[in-house]
Amino acid sequence: MATASISARPDVAPKSRYRPELQGLRALASGLVVVYHVWLGRISGGVDVFFLISGFLITGQLYRAGLRGPIAVRPFWGRVVRRLLPAAATVLLVTVAAGMVVLPEQRWLQAIREVVASALFVENWRLAADSVDYFAQHDAASVVQHFWSLSVQGQFYLVWPLLVGVVVLAARQTGQELRPLLAITLLALFAASLLYSVELTAANQPLAYFDSLTRVWEFALGGLLALGIDEIRLSRAVRVALGWIGVVGLVSCGLALDVGSQFPGYVALWPILSAAAVLVAGATGSRLGVDRALSSRPLRYLGDLSFALYLWHWPVLIFYLVGRDRAEVGWRGGLVIIGASLVLAALTYHLVEKPTRTAKLGARVLRGDYRVGALALVPVLLAAGTWHIVSTNTAEQVAVVGDDDHPGAMALEAGAGAGDDDAELIPSLVTLHEDFAGIDDCTPSALNDELKLCATPTAGPPTRRIVIVGDSHAEQYIAALRPIAEQRNWQLVAMLKGACPFSAVSDTVPGDRRCIAFNAAATQEIVRMHPDAVFTVGTLNVRRGLSEHTPQGFVDRWRSLDEAGIPVLAVRDNPRYDYAPAECLQRSGRGAPGCAPPREEFLAPQAPYTALRDVPPNVHFLDFSDHICPGTTCPPEIGNVFVYLDDNHLSATYLTSMSPIVGRAVVTAMGW
Repeated sequence: MATASISARPDVAPKSRYRPELQGLRALASGLVVVYHVWLGRISGGVDVFFLISGFLITGQLYRAGLRGPIAVRPFWGRVVRRLLPAAATVLLVTVAAGMVVLPEQRWLQAIREVVASALFVENWRLAADSVDYFAQHDAASVVQHFWSLSVQGQFYLVWPLLVGVVVLAARQTGQELRPLLAITLLALFAASLLYSVELTAANQPLAYFDSLTRVWEFALGGLLALGIDEIRLSRAVRVALGWIGVVGLVSCGLALDVGSQFPGYVALWPILSAAAVLVAGATGSRLGVDRALSSRPLRYLGDLSFALYLWHWPVLIFYLVGRDRAEVGWRGGLVIIGASLVLAALTYHLVEKPTRTAKLGARVLRGDYRVGALALVPVLLAAGTWHIVSTNTAEQVAVVGDDDHPGAMALEAGAGAGDDDAELIPSLVTLHEDFAGIDDCTPSALNDELKLCATPTAGPPTRRIVIVGDSHAEQYIAALRPIAEQRNWQLVAMLKGACPFSAVSDTVPGDRRCIAFNAAATQEIVRMHPDAVFTVGTLNVRRGLSEHTPQGFVDRWRSLDEAGIPVLAVRDNPRYDYAPAECLQRSGRGAPGCAPPREEFLAPQAPYTALRDVPPNVHFLDFSDHICPGTTCPPEIGNVFVYLDDNHLSATYLTSMSPIVGRAVVTAMGW
């Protein structure tokens, strides 16, 4: 690719070359994504290939446009809108319609939020804000969470022409050549983004997976390749070998690497460099070259379908699993899913993508592409709004916890009524998934950017102050403590971070430096505040197989508070399941024995902390297992109240019903 001087007489902009192997590479990447998702339950690295190809193609296109003159940003965006929105909107519309029929009601509100976020290309940030685990079991996954990658690409298409446009303007103003200046800019972005990606992946991998900035280096590397690929001179034999090395690297990436815990840090260089090797190999002209296969008509056609196939395969997979009540699809089910996805992708390509790209609708009108985008986007937002209205109407209820028919945990108390067996369960299935506790009035801590001090109001000086610290399981006990705090004028102060129990180390995500730093700052704030008690979780990982334990990191944190003379209330954690008890009950009916697993499979007769010898004297243990798993089972409902809101969090409604029980235990333990 010739170097062009913009200061003097500009060179003729190089012409773009059609590279059929690119479509085959797209086909390979999308095929790997689908196969790994459907049959292997793993991540392939194929999405990273999409990012590299986008950076390669778009940077080359913008560079050539910059050689000819100023970059026309608005027309570029319009073409992107026409290219992406019609197919994406079609999938989202069908997903909304199918979701209302197939998805359990408790997943509706989350699905609605994510459909809207996907339509607006911010799904990656929606998932990051909700602390979604992308690698959780597929049957419990969001039906549109795969739109995170399309959202990242949409943000790239928004920013990249502006970036290149600024570089083009700078080159013209300073008289510098465009290609070196653009290459330096992309190299700086590549280095900064890769460094950030490595650091954030080590500190908080789930967030790093969805963060747009951790992916910039993949687009930038594609752009650097676009600027320099014509200058690479290799023999045919080397290019043949390079092409096959790249393909083997792509196919093996998801099997050789634990993508779920390592991406998108430096390990993501594996699929990126593999794809780059295929691009550098190019058209070898050899019968042995991988480009011969990638340029074949079937793979080129599959490459044409790759965008729609990516969009369809995930909702088809989730609806299959939910509809058939399965956690895995099996080989036959996988063939059905892939076959259905291919048919839907072909229909979308021929009936939606191609017609809207070539349609005259809006083609001769200023901002016509945006009108096409609006025609695609508005129905999705209207459908999501309608679904929300249906959800709201479905969730209407007048029953409250504590009335005669909904005693919740109090139904287990001697002499208490259990409520009418025919009464509706609360909260409603639609709102159950949102039934989290919390405190709204928060102020940031000066010690840590993530630490917020959230306090309940009191009538004058509080009689007692209790700090609730740890993860979301500790947070849920706010629902149990708040009523007794209001009665006795206690103040509750929350210092909480998801998936970060109060420990001296990172017990749930090994090496999570942000969690360790958060707890260190929380400890300083607690010592400074010197509350009457600290309420936290005292055990971890209560799963089938009696895996519950009390980590040493918990004890070390308690000891640091003992040195400051601060009492600790450590509550035994609740069981965690590999399914949502409420969904089991919805499918199998109330009273179904399969929805109430044996208590002995999760909870040992003695809590693990009873065997510890080095527990500091300031710690008082609380065990409410008899109110979560009464008798010999762990039922999904007690006293006509759902016990769990998902597969591991106690519902705030049920914990509210436990308030007298929890309050009594706290007062007794503390001797107040």
